[in-house]
This record gives sequence, structure tokens and C-alpha cells, in this order.
Amino acid sequence: MDHTAFYQPGVPAEIELPTGSLVELCETAVDEAKNHVALDFFGRTTTYAQLGDQISRVAEGLRRLGVRHGDRVGIVLPNCPQHVIAFYAILRLGAIVVEHNPLYTTRELRHMFEDHAARVVIAWDVAVEKLHQQPGDIEFDHIIAVNLLEEFPTIKRLALNLPGLRGRKKKLTAKTKGATPWQNLLNHRPLKANHPRPSATDIAVIQYTSGTTGLPKGAILTHRNIYSNARQGQVWLVGAKLRQEVAYAVLPMFHAFGMTLALTYGILVQARIHLFPTFDLSLVMAAAKKHPPTIFCAVPPIFEAVANAAKKRRISLKSARICLSGAMTLPPEITDLWESVSGGPLIEGYGLTEASPIAIGNPSYSTRRPGTVGLPFPSTQVKIVDPDDASREVAQGERGELLVRGPQVFAGYWNNPVETERTLLPGGWLVTGDLVTQDDDGFITIVDRKKELIITGGFNVAPTEVEAVLKSHPDIDDAAVVGLPHLHAGEQVVAAIITEPGSNPDFEAIREFCRARLAAYKVPRRFFIVESLPKSMLGKVLHAQVRQQLAELD
Repeated sequence: MDHTAFYQPGVPAEIELPTGSLVELCETAVDEAKNHVALDFFGRTTTYAQLGDQISRVAEGLRRLGVRHGDRVGIVLPNCPQHVIAFYAILRLGAIVVEHNPLYTTRELRHMFEDHAARVVIAWDVAVEKLHQQPGDIEFDHIIAVNLLEEFPTIKRLALNLPGLRGRKKKLTAKTKGATPWQNLLNHRPLKANHPRPSATDIAVIQYTSGTTGLPKGAILTHRNIYSNARQGQVWLVGAKLRQEVAYAVLPMFHAFGMTLALTYGILVQARIHLFPTFDLSLVMAAAKKHPPTIFCAVPPIFEAVANAAKKRRISLKSARICLSGAMTLPPEITDLWESVSGGPLIEGYGLTEASPIAIGNPSYSTRRPGTVGLPFPSTQVKIVDPDDASREVAQGERGELLVRGPQVFAGYWNNPVETERTLLPGGWLVTGDLVTQDDDGFITIVDRKKELIITGGFNVAPTEVEAVLKSHPDIDDAAVVGLPHLHAGEQVVAAIITEPGSNPDFEAIREFCRARLAAYKVPRRFFIVESLPKSMLGKVLHAQVRQQLAELD
């Protein structure tokens, strides 16, 4: 089938594969955009020329700290200018960025640092203590502490310098003792221009993604993987004009979707990128009054919340022409709501971390088909195979497991050859774990997940990770965690638990127990006490049956 016949006019079947690295992508933007605004953070702006200068200075600072080609350097930051600068400074040295959620607990960070063994970390100052609390076998040569307030406009910074905050600052200073201030890196002279650059095939990023085993796996993304996906987005999202777009970075850049859309695609089109440390409606609405977005990429709950707020506050979003939803199913009612306030269609895309992340998308055109995730991106091939035999393709229209191949497909998992072999088949085919159908025109519909992952608010939750925490609680004998449909989050994390004899569990206390060990989005929202859990002959919990039982009880 020739699915490209349904592409928007002007979208090519193939992209020109990048021969350079992400360093060249950024340097091209710096050279061409110069005095245009690159970053906007609470009204404080950084031009492309200033961005390039700061990247070079931080790269030199990291070089002096001993960072070399191939070294892993951790980033534990929310969306902020320092995150963008750190990302490209690390890459400039040929080193490898390892992204982390700054809200992860000490326990959640531990496995990742044990796995990638980064010795240098650039972290939000409020997260530094969690690094200090790591066990003795995790050692750091340098921790660089980032104070977000340093990038606030002067007036806002002075307004926040209130007496009530002084005590907090003293406590924070004690917790970051021994860390290198971010400003120390910026004080260096720029890196020498002839310092060796990475190649397109070098590793750029290790992006951790939840697995069914419960332990996150580090997806290895090369410069070409990520650069290719940015170019695919550039040709797919027709109409973006160099140095004329305003892109809202509401998705976290430590997430693959947010990383590509803000850190690479946004820089590629030389946009004015508004950085939001967290999704906050008031911040988004305030920004929309001064610099309305033209590019808005998010997950369905964010589109719904922003559209409702814009209507309520009578703030126009007609500037938003390029709008892409991903990471979870897009309900038609949210599409309709968003398009009632925006200036362009809301299209759905499909991807996964291992594909940098986008592989499939609906056209921004009359050929789009709501309810499907769309067509394979340019230079992307798909196969629908028997879930139990990947060597056998299923008949047209028959349900099967989706395989993807393209320049954006990852190079494997860090330190995990077994999972790499299971996920990356000969010929470069990525096993997605998603069950789909494909119609005669090539449009793909997600019908189920072979994997047991829960997707809530666009984030992956591995049931086994949450189950291990629950089973360590003294009142719980056994537990099974599943996702139930939720209007706003896609799925809601819920738990079926078997209590210890004689115990009287306090659900709120159990939630607090979980919050101390898990990121907030992983904590079960509801608990169901059951007498037994359905299990296979080998003793494995049958999550599909648990999900069905809880849906009937709901």
C-alpha cells in the first residue's frame, strides 16, 4: 500500500538523514538566529547567541571537571534554561546525557545511577540531597547544583526574596554543601572551537523507560536517532517558519516526548521556546497573554485543561496552529474542545522512548482520521505481526503486534543485552508491545497493549515496581497493580491487595508509605481489598483478569 498518498501535500516519503550531530543542529540555530529569542523563562529571555555562548562556557567548565567523550553525565532538572544549556554542553564534549525526573525519590534514582554510573551530575538544588543519600557504592566526582531562581527576571527574583524564604534558603544551602554552584561553570571562557565534536553515530542520550520487570531500562539514543526524529517532525508539522514560532515546553524535557519537541525540534525551527518548570495553568495563561503559542505539543489532559481555562478567562489561543498530542489516547471530545479555541487542528501521534520517540502521526490535513494514531512517519516502516511469532505478518486488517523500523529507532538498552535482543529484532525492527490494526490506506489504530505498562497522564508505570513497594508494607500480604480507564488521565493506577490476617489497613497511610518511595504519579489512587489474585500455573499474576475484576467492582 502507498500510505504516503494520504500525507499532507508537501510532506516527503523520505527525509534527508542527518550527517552531523545534535551539536551541529544547535550551532546552526545559533549562527542563523543570533539575536532572536531562544528561551523565555518567566519573562527573562535568552537569545540564540547568548545560548550558544553559555553552552560553550559550560562545556569548558565540564571539560575542566574531567568530562570526556563517552562519559555519562546526569541531568536531574525540571524545564529551565540551565537544562537546555547543560544538555547541549554535555553533547558538545561528545559525552552522553542521562535524563532523570527531579521528583523521583532516592530509591527510584538509585537503580538508574547504579546502571549508568555517571560520575558527574547537574541537579536542581532541591534534588541534591537525594544524590547525597545514595548508598556508598554510588560515588560522584562532582555534583553541580542549579538554583532556578538565578534565571528568574530580576524583579521576580527580588519579589521572591522574602523574609519567610530566608530560612528555607539556609536549609537548602546546608543540603547542597559540597556541590559546585552552576554559576562556576558559566564563569569559564568558551570552549575552544577546535575541540573534537561527536559524530552522528555517537550516543547522545540514555533515556530511561519503565519495563514490565519494574526496573527502568536505559534506551540508547544516538545523535542521528534524535536528529532524525526532529527532522521528521519538521516535515510532518507543515507550516512552521524559521524564527517565527512560539513553542510552549509544557512537557518535561526529561521525558522523550518533551525532549524531542523542545530541545531538538524547537531549536531546529529556531523557535522562541517558553519553558515551564511544571505544568501550571496560571503560568500558561499568563504567557499566552504576552506571547501566544503557535506550537503547542502536549498530552490530552493538558489540552483539555488549557482549553477550558482559555474559555473561562477569555484568552485567545487562535495563534496555536501546530498542535500534536501523544503519549496516551486522545479522546474525540478533547479534540473538539481544543479545536474550538485553537487556530489549527489537533493531531494525534504515536511513539515510544525507543523511537526517539515519534514513529506515527495523523496528517494536519483533511485526510486525518480521528480514532487512529495515523500513518508511519517519513522514512519509517511498520509491520503488523503475530504477537506470538514475530516472523509471521498478519493479514490486512487483522490485529497484531506493531513493529517499527526507521532512523529514529534506538540502538539498544544500556548494559542490558537480553532485553535488547528481545526488543530489537534482526533488520532493525523495534518490537513495540502494542497491539494494533492497520486499514487498507495504512492508518493504524491501537487496540490493546501486550505489555502490562500503565500509562497515566502520559507517563509509564510498571505494575511490578509499585507492587514491590506495596508488598513491603506490613499490612499487605500480596498486591496486583493495574490501570483502569480514567476520563482525564487515560488510566488511573489502582491496586488490588490481600491484607495480612488481623490487619486493618489505613489506605491514606499506605499512600504516604508509597509516596516516600515512588514518584507521585505511580502511587495508587484507589485500593480494592480482595481475597485472592488470579495467577498462572507458574504463579504470575494475571493482570488482565485483575483489571477485568476491578472494572466490574468499580
